[in-house]
Amino acid sequence: MTMRRFLAVCAAALIIGSTAGSVPAGASAAGPRSCPRGLLFCEDFERLPPGGASTLDWGIDTRNGTFTVERAHRGNKVLHIRTVDNGRAFLRIDDFAAPGNRFYGRMRLRVDAFPTGPDWAHFTLVEATGAGSSEVVRPVGGQYAPTVPGIFWGVGADGGPTGDWTNWRESAPVTEDTWQCVEWKLDPTDNRVAVWFDGVTNPELTASTTEHGGNDVPFILPTVNTVKIGWQLYQGGTTPGQFDLWIDDVALSTKRLGC
Repeated sequence: MTMRRFLAVCAAALIIGSTAGSVPAGASAAGPRSCPRGLLFCEDFERLPPGGASTLDWGIDTRNGTFTVERAHRGNKVLHIRTVDNGRAFLRIDDFAAPGNRFYGRMRLRVDAFPTGPDWAHFTLVEATGAGSSEVVRPVGGQYAPTVPGIFWGVGADGGPTGDWTNWRESAPVTEDTWQCVEWKLDPTDNRVAVWFDGVTNPELTASTTEHGGNDVPFILPTVNTVKIGWQLYQGGTTPGQFDLWIDDVALSTKRLGC
């Protein structure tokens, strides 16, 4: 083989190897890259070893909860969260800053089972806090409503002037044991919160300055510097007694990422 042909073969091999390596293991060729450049935060768990989660890129906030990086059926790595009773386990993103305090979030999520007890059991999967407002904003959460009965998604908040509320909606029933793509937006324009499931928005899963589920005062978003993603349930004596969920492709961005 001539030196010129040898170099051409090597170059082709490098190009093929680079192209193959750019697709996350198990990802659909038609789907978006899990961690494209230019995001405010991204974690697809592929670089973390299996077992207990540990990284300098984010912190952990737990009580009666655990994190485990494991392989999913499609071969990629995901984060398995388990909590007992009313425990919590959050991946915590500190020192967060979005230009103009406006940002989108996305994660892929599968929850084994949601609570059916006690009555009005309330859970949170995404929480945002920061300066300038004491509102603890919960764009992704929900509640078991025994009066319907059913378990429904709802935007909520706590700790601020609007009080402790979860504006669950019958138009947004939860889905168990199924992978879903969940997106949310926080926008200081009218202090708006919006949510999408599998790319579809639900106009009822929103909040704004004057339209929310709390006290009759303005709802004001904080200047977000901490975002927590995971699971917390606030009442004890739960049914079931423990909760398992899996998350993947967590991202925060100045633009909507889509599913």
